[in-house]
Amino acid sequence: MARRGREIPKVEEEEVNEDWLATYADAITLLMAFFVMLVSFSKVELPVFEKVQAGIAEQIGKRDIVRPTQVLETDLKDVVFNMAMDSAVNVSTDDEGILMEMGSGSFFQPGSANLTKDAVLFLKDVADLLKEPRYLGFQIEVTGHTDDTPISSPRFPSNWELAAGRSIAVVRFFSALGVDPDQKRMRAISYGDTKPKLPNRDDSGNPIAENREANRRIEIRVFPKYSRVF
Repeated sequence: MARRGREIPKVEEEEVNEDWLATYADAITLLMAFFVMLVSFSKVELPVFEKVQAGIAEQIGKRDIVRPTQVLETDLKDVVFNMAMDSAVNVSTDDEGILMEMGSGSFFQPGSANLTKDAVLFLKDVADLLKEPRYLGFQIEVTGHTDDTPISSPRFPSNWELAAGRSIAVVRFFSALGVDPDQKRMRAISYGDTKPKLPNRDDSGNPIAENREANRRIEIRVFPKYSRVF
């Protein structure tokens, strides 16, 4: 009589919970839609981009992310504070990156594009900061502005040339310190008196001294490469 083999107990298969796949797929879809939206725009609002990026990292990756423009803004403000240039320099952010406004009166002599001693010391510290490896991906744009006071000299026949000379002086200074050895990070722009912050004259046509002083300025804009799509 044949012996019966030992019966093998049936193993019940454990049901695999795949609910997480739906959440994962939704996250990937949202990420794809987000980056498609970025590519479709001609200009990316940098603060919004970094906030969304930080939100994604926090919610999906469960980690904090360092916002580079925020760190650089803090570092630049520290330079301004340490050099006691608060009354002459203002650092802020806008939809492209960091904007540093410098009063021409503290950086140049009237009608001149030669940097003052205070300007040289301050811009040297800024240059040292912009040369740091973590900021090498940032572009630098220097723009010159004047008030509406006419100027006519052999070197500067108009306000446009004066503003150009001042913005170029800053770019050359940075270049001499090694900020942009490959000449790919910086550019100089002149607006002359075409983009005043405040009206140069009142309704009667009389000049407003304090407004003219505010309009005479140099702006240094620092922004990551991805904040602009040309």
